Amino acid sequence: MAEQKPDETLSYETAREELVETVRRLEAGGTTLEESLALWERGEQLATICQQWLDGVRKRLDETLGGDPEE
Repeated sequence: MAEQKPDETLSYETAREELVETVRRLEAGGTTLEESLALWERGEQLATICQQWLDGVRKRLDETLGGDPEE
């Protein structure tokens, strides 16, 4: 499976804030089944974007911390 880069148009913070709002709207209810499904799908996309950002940061940290110890 090829590594995907985070959606360059959304920062981690923006994606996370939109995800929080999406979850809030789902939990509040009052939406049609179609609207709920669209919110769920968007939430999944946003969660993936956030996870990709976090994975990228972890990789960079691991590379930095795992550098040659004799340097």
